[in-house]
Amino acid sequence: MSNEQDIESRRRFLKIAAGTTAAAVVMGGLPRFARAADLPPVTEADPTAKALGYVEDASKTTNAKHKAGDDCANCQFYTGGATGRGPCQLFPGKSVNAKGWCVSHTPKKA
Repeated sequence: MSNEQDIESRRRFLKIAAGTTAAAVVMGGLPRFARAADLPPVTEADPTAKALGYVEDASKTTNAKHKAGDDCANCQFYTGGATGRGPCQLFPGKSVNAKGWCVSHTPKKA
């Protein structure tokens, strides 16, 4: 095999590898966004929710750690919109109420 054929073969391999990697990244990201609205809601009876003191309505919590104005919508673990439901990193595969709250609440950094 000549040096020129080696170079051409490497270029072809790198193009295919780059294309495959890009396709995998795009395809891996699409289902996550497409399914965000379809996630089942976490319930207060869920074992993880119980352990974290999750409540659907932050204004109704009696937990001493809750500060006025804290809710899922302004927590760094929540990736949904300001209203409705959205995904939370603490409850993989489930959605939480934007107005909910749990003891792991960590304000979003500005």
